[in-house]
Amino acid sequence: MKSTLTGKKLLVLGGANQHLKIVEAAKEMGIYTIVTDYLFNSPCKRVCDESLMLNVSDVDGIVDYCRKNQVDGVISGFLDPCQIPYARICEELGLPCFGTPEQFFQFTNKIAFKRLCKLNGVNVIPDYSEADIKNDAIKYPVFVKPVDSRGSRGQTVCYSKKRILDAVRVAKEQSSNGEVLIEEFMGECDEVQITCFLIEGKIYLERTVDSYRGSAKRNLQKVVCCSVSPSKYTNDYLQSTHASVCRMIHALGIQNGPIFMQGFYKDGQFYFFDPGLRFPGVEFERIYKDVFGVDLAKLLIQFAFTGSFPQGTILPQNGANLNGRIGVVFFPTLNEGKIKKIVGLDRFCKDARVVSCLTRYAEGDIVNMTCDVNQRFAEIDAVCEDYEELAGVIDSFYAQVSVTDDSGNDMLYDRFDIKRLTE
Repeated sequence: MKSTLTGKKLLVLGGANQHLKIVEAAKEMGIYTIVTDYLFNSPCKRVCDESLMLNVSDVDGIVDYCRKNQVDGVISGFLDPCQIPYARICEELGLPCFGTPEQFFQFTNKIAFKRLCKLNGVNVIPDYSEADIKNDAIKYPVFVKPVDSRGSRGQTVCYSKKRILDAVRVAKEQSSNGEVLIEEFMGECDEVQITCFLIEGKIYLERTVDSYRGSAKRNLQKVVCCSVSPSKYTNDYLQSTHASVCRMIHALGIQNGPIFMQGFYKDGQFYFFDPGLRFPGVEFERIYKDVFGVDLAKLLIQFAFTGSFPQGTILPQNGANLNGRIGVVFFPTLNEGKIKKIVGLDRFCKDARVVSCLTRYAEGDIVNMTCDVNQRFAEIDAVCEDYEELAGVIDSFYAQVSVTDDSGNDMLYDRFDIKRLTE
């Protein structure tokens, strides 16, 4: 059956891998897709109908283009730098947007987010000011980060006053306004994440996550290398914290769209530190679609044109538990060097349990040792029946896939220990 949106024009802000889901879904609906960012060859530009070289921050230029070319809808759902421009562009054009500039600010600026949490009874990580450094009022170790950066950029664990001064300088360089956060370092506490999806004010808990970071020995302790859903703390979260999070969302007046929050679990309490009025920048929505048959990307596209979701749209009430199955988002990491050969990936991706496999590097690419998300070789998403099967998927990846440099050296780095999943 032909979609009522067939032939409409959709502008996607940002061409990174995360937005491929949007472009793919729009094409299935018969929609003409346009992608804009400042890159010549971003992933979405390779598959869309039309691409632009307008930076997403160029609100005036994008608005002018949309008016001249009768663009019917604008969308962004996975990248922080796109969110406030997305709201402003939609305001200028009179098009639907699932957030306002103020709401997006509250969920991109980490200081504003912490203030919002405190007002609504949601725990946040204790922090310090720069004045506390001068006054020697800091109890080390601490974690220093930009107020609004992403992808682990500009973040440092500090064990001394000498180290923290350098860390603050680096964090300010990565911050859009020069502000930084200095927080208690949560050490080996378990990292968790929740994602909600709102439909006309009703909040559905779509996802809970246990995140596993890389090893300190390899200096990848800031980088999540594996995420497993549902979290083992899902029931704890629902009983102790979800009501406060819902109250905070409603207090901000958010009615539709995705929201995620990252945090830590410590001594029976959840402490949140990173938000987004968007989906996390991963492919979990493909897992959700595989389990429930619900395409959340298509819901966002429908909203971009009409300001509402299809009549009668409801999500699974217990969606975070994935019908008793387990979802994994796995990020194998790479050492520095130039990639000469990638072997076995295509064969591995044919595994029936693998829902999605998106690579970040290809043969001939150079990998630098930045110790952040740029060490990730690929994102692999799979659905499994239990932890034993999940561990088998990861084990199968390392058994089948090799990435080597010009000298034949193995570039797969800080290999994930599957025992961490069952301990």
